[in-house]
Amino acid sequence: MSVELNHTIIHSRDSRESADFLAHILDVEVGAEWGPFIPIELSNGVTLDFAAIPAESIVSQHYAFLVTEEEFDGIFRRIQDAGITYYADPHRKQPGEINHHDGGRGVYFADPAGHGMEVITRPYGSGASE
Repeated sequence: MSVELNHTIIHSRDSRESADFLAHILDVEVGAEWGPFIPIELSNGVTLDFAAIPAESIVSQHYAFLVTEEEFDGIFRRIQDAGITYYADPHRKQPGEINHHDGGRGVYFADPAGHGMEVITRPYGSGASE
């Protein structure tokens, strides 16, 4: 069976702001606007299509990105340089920290629409846990 995730729609108050924000943090390009969507394409071909909807209709979602150690360094630096509050955990109980699950590194932060973003260097269950 060959099933792959092709794209997903991420609701936002301002699709340009949210797409620009995440593209900057992840160091990827924002694609050309297509209808109501502003896409960013990830290296595995999955496209995140940002679409503006009324703020009261946005339900916070969680998006996790697997990156290399080198990419993590750049992402974490951009998070810090932008003054974004970050956490070691999804429940936001460990502010200003990162985690080292499975022998890698991970960090959580929120995007402009309030979605939970996570960046990790190792898939969960792939190595030694803390």
